[in-house]
Amino acid sequence: QVQLVESGGGLVHPGGSLRLSCAASGASFSDMARGWFRQTPGRPREKVAIITTVGPINYADSVKGRFTISTDNAKNTVYLQMTSLKPEDTAVYYCNARKQGRTYWGQGTQVTVSA
Repeated sequence: QVQLVESGGGLVHPGGSLRLSCAASGASFSDMARGWFRQTPGRPREKVAIITTVGPINYADSVKGRFTISTDNAKNTVYLQMTSLKPEDTAVYYCNARKQGRTYWGQGTQVTVSA
């Protein structure tokens, strides 16, 4: 089975930074579309940053210029570097991967931005 495990979440002050990691097992990330989503209770899950194998990186307008998605294929890991964090970034962040019609999710990691 494909398993995705996120880490790196936590509590930070506004303006701070965090780096989230998503480690995959059971499949090669390089063969899949990969991304980060986030969700606040009562709201739909939101796309944050997406990489496909054939297209450019896409970021949500709300995070452009502040968040960066990157990959390390040797470690089979995807990262989300978050800077200039705002309270509105508070959410559970989920790693996502998709291939051939199947979608996989990590368990989520909580990011809280608060003074």
